[in-house]
Amino acid sequence: TAGPGGALLAYAFIGVMVYFLMTSLGEMAAYLPVSGSFETYANRYVDKSLGFALGWNYWFNWAITLAAELVAGALIMKYWFPDVPASVWSGIFLVILFFLNYLSTRSYGESEFIFSSIKVITVIIFLVVGTLLILGVGGEAPGFTNWTVGEAPFVGGGAAVLGIFMVAGFSFQGTELIGITAGESENPKESIPKAVKQVFWRILIFYILSIFVIGLLIPYTSPELLGAGNVSEIAKSPFTLVFERAGLAMAAAVMNAVILTSILSAGNSGMYASVRMLYAMGKSGMAYKSFRKVNRFGVPVRSVLATAVVVLLLFLIEIFNDHAYEYILAASSLTGFISWLGIAISHYRFRRAYIAQGFDLKDLDYRAKWFPFGPLVALVLCVLVILGQD
Repeated sequence: TAGPGGALLAYAFIGVMVYFLMTSLGEMAAYLPVSGSFETYANRYVDKSLGFALGWNYWFNWAITLAAELVAGALIMKYWFPDVPASVWSGIFLVILFFLNYLSTRSYGESEFIFSSIKVITVIIFLVVGTLLILGVGGEAPGFTNWTVGEAPFVGGGAAVLGIFMVAGFSFQGTELIGITAGESENPKESIPKAVKQVFWRILIFYILSIFVIGLLIPYTSPELLGAGNVSEIAKSPFTLVFERAGLAMAAAVMNAVILTSILSAGNSGMYASVRMLYAMGKSGMAYKSFRKVNRFGVPVRSVLATAVVVLLLFLIEIFNDHAYEYILAASSLTGFISWLGIAISHYRFRRAYIAQGFDLKDLDYRAKWFPFGPLVALVLCVLVILGQD
């Protein structure tokens, strides 16, 4: 849509914005580690009405994202089992994710560690293989030839880049989970700063560098990017195309398996995040008090059940409406940006309140860099992206 340069620019802009947001969130989370942090911080440092709006927005954000992931997971399974109805796989995945979150926080954490490890290893292998291809190992070095094809590197001008902002934002969603999980971390004053400091390198390596490698190796005009013949679009992802170019057999099947774990990972995180937000709102009075009740493992079971029911209803809507999936995906991205907007506002108010109370910034367990530039830039970018969508 935007060409190699446009895609790289969009991901770089959103990457900078997300980094600033995570430093802002990290400062507040290290100071006040609670589950459902966005709602709590907005309540305390801005206004209860904003906390109410952000809490329900974030819960809805991940509930609809989880419903979308169930459909995506079923599409992946059709690669191996084309005759099995998609609804069967979606139902199976929902049951798996439900029990991973119903049993204990440890089961969620350990399963997410496994899912994430698979993604990280795959991206590292991809970057190594892609770099070798760029250097000419196994064929002619492409250089920047794909950046000069057609209208490249910037296709469609500024409007196209702005459109990719929303796609990039969807890719980055979940980074803010470091704030949601702070309330259940063993030592948040150490783990939160450590996690935030790693965000910069993760954005640079796993997002920016990956997009750069893809842009060098695959022309934006390639028909394979849109799916070829009877091969599904997912089977022809840019990652798959790079592995196939390297002559690696079974690339499509392997990448489909990896993408499936990524989908389950996103769904797993989505269930956890939405449940914890509903639990936090139950404690603060922003939702029914029954949502704050936990079992002997500390899991808010009623919040898990309520979220699962809503996800199931959204999934049923997707089954009976051909365009529902597109709308739900767009709504997920938009609500994600609204949540990030709330983080920027809350941090700006938090820092001003902290100084007004006479506290010393040196006493903070983690202090965000570039204040007030960071949260203000993130706030402006969030507003531009939200207003720029039609």
